[in-house]
Amino acid sequence: MVDVEQLKRWRLILGRESQDTLNSYNEEGFVLEEDYAIMDEALAAIYDETTEAKGSNSGTATQRAQRNASLGASSPKLAKWLSDIRKYFPQDVVSVIQSDAIERKGLKQLLFEPETLKNIKPDINMVTNLMALKGKIPGNAKDTARELVKAVVDEITKRLENDLRQAVIGALNRKNHSPIPSIKNIDWKYTINRNLKNYNLQYKKIIPDRFYFFENGKRTKNWTVILDIDQSGSMADSVVYASVIGSIFASIPALDTRVVAFDTEVVDLTEQCANDPVDMLFGIQLGGGTDINKSITYCQQFVAEPKRTMFILISDLYEGGNQAAMIRRMTEMHESGVKVISLLALSDSGAPWYDEHTARKLSTIGIPCFACTPNLLPEFLERALKGYDLKEMAKKVAAKGIKGKY
Repeated sequence: MVDVEQLKRWRLILGRESQDTLNSYNEEGFVLEEDYAIMDEALAAIYDETTEAKGSNSGTATQRAQRNASLGASSPKLAKWLSDIRKYFPQDVVSVIQSDAIERKGLKQLLFEPETLKNIKPDINMVTNLMALKGKIPGNAKDTARELVKAVVDEITKRLENDLRQAVIGALNRKNHSPIPSIKNIDWKYTINRNLKNYNLQYKKIIPDRFYFFENGKRTKNWTVILDIDQSGSMADSVVYASVIGSIFASIPALDTRVVAFDTEVVDLTEQCANDPVDMLFGIQLGGGTDINKSITYCQQFVAEPKRTMFILISDLYEGGNQAAMIRRMTEMHESGVKVISLLALSDSGAPWYDEHTARKLSTIGIPCFACTPNLLPEFLERALKGYDLKEMAKKVAAKGIKGKY
């Protein structure tokens, strides 16, 4: 005898065709009650096959017909399906099912209905899908789509802004403190170290008796940071993170920030990025070819002081243009004193697909090539601005979760 509840859960995981096998583990068998049946139907719509394999004799004709049922293009069916999965599954699971519905069944219409958009958990996968389909979103859904994108942008900004600001301010003004209090300019590392003696055992917290503040960043632009973003479809997550990070950079007075996106054409998004990263994202067209060399050629005009310029290429390095010229231009920048970084991906996912041959060539030149999670970028940025050796630094940070070639 096996616990019936466990059998029911396995039945949901394995699908209808597992019913007979699972029944054999319990003398009395089992059936799915109403709630389980609703969950099963919702999962089957996405994960069951839509056509029967030839030669299959499993299940009754009725069961096989049920397996062929799909959500199709029916908005009422979609609304009910979405309501069901939200009712019976945790939020993180709902997000996975929604993404699978789009990827496995092509249910792009999930993004076209305002009512549906309001029920989708905002996450980076939804944003990248909206970006790819932005030209097809009907007028009555555009405001809701924008709200969804803004929610994700705000979450990423909240997650990264303080660390990025601290990285820049700490690198440029690391020796100077000011008596003038400013929340944005708190030197958290120094403040914590100086107040460790004030750790309160009862509350299990540090209660500072004094905060330390960096001096305000100089109003003149200390550094030029150029983000050159590959907007091919494979770089979708990286595009979203890079856009938000570019917006944060643009808000820091000490940085002169340029944001450029490219496929086979080059688009300067600096103004949109500085004003509103949401506008910038809707200005990006995911997909298309790749001409990295053309983009680098455009970006080189912004290098006025090489030793105070950081060029960050965010690309998988699959070049559709002149690869030799691309490598030559990156070499020229590197040798002139520009801090050149090749980010193969900027995302929370694992190791990316990228052109290993090109990455190896750049690495030999001395240009670090790696994939980075957004949370680790501030540390890398701070060390780069402080003048640390980028290649050696990439190796050290790699141990904390950065993947790629060096």
